[in-house]
Amino acid sequence: MSVADQAASLREDVTFLDDWEARFAHLIDLGRALPPLRGEEYSEDNKVRGCSSQVWLVAEPSPDIPGALRFRGGSDAMIVAGLVAMLLHLFSDQQPDDILAFDAPAFFREIGIADALTPQRSNGLASMLARIRSVAAAQRS
Repeated sequence: MSVADQAASLREDVTFLDDWEARFAHLIDLGRALPPLRGEEYSEDNKVRGCSSQVWLVAEPSPDIPGALRFRGGSDAMIVAGLVAMLLHLFSDQQPDDILAFDAPAFFREIGIADALTPQRSNGLASMLARIRSVAAAQRS
């Protein structure tokens, strides 16, 4: 599935929920469902700077799609872990050019997530997106 297809799937899930309480509960559930990283992956190299909570992102070649990237991650904060899960859903097993072409900030504004976040969480989301884009740009080179 393309990034746009993954975004459509997330859009459906989020817009189906009636209010922000239900949407935040859904985010928390997404975060709880993340498989944990291996102990050594909770390292400074994988830590995302600019987040008020602790966030780790691991990028690796996709084992299923040649040239694509797979992302794994986690956070010590429940809502942020849900944001991590959404990013992983969007960008895992995608080609670097497709990752770079997708306007994730516009997508998060469109589905109303960006407006519902505190300034600290918004900065953290921007930092996570910047890390993913940086990895994709490096892979493309």
